[in-house]
Amino acid sequence: MKTLATIIGTIAPATAFAASTPRVDDSGLFVWIFLGFCALIVIAQVMPAVLLMFGMAKGITGVVKDELKGHKA
Repeated sequence: MKTLATIIGTIAPATAFAASTPRVDDSGLFVWIFLGFCALIVIAQVMPAVLLMFGMAKGITGVVKDELKGHKA
């Protein structure tokens, strides 16, 4: 138990001061172009999925409305 306390006592202060300097962002233009391209791919995949969900919701509500009209008649 004392060994575990000693290990934690020596590791905790070392990790506390590990990131004492501010983060430097050296991302160049090509990194931002790559990230923009990745964002375009994600958007291109999400748009059809959203349209499909809206289509399914319209289809389901249309079926429910038709069933309600059939019961009233």
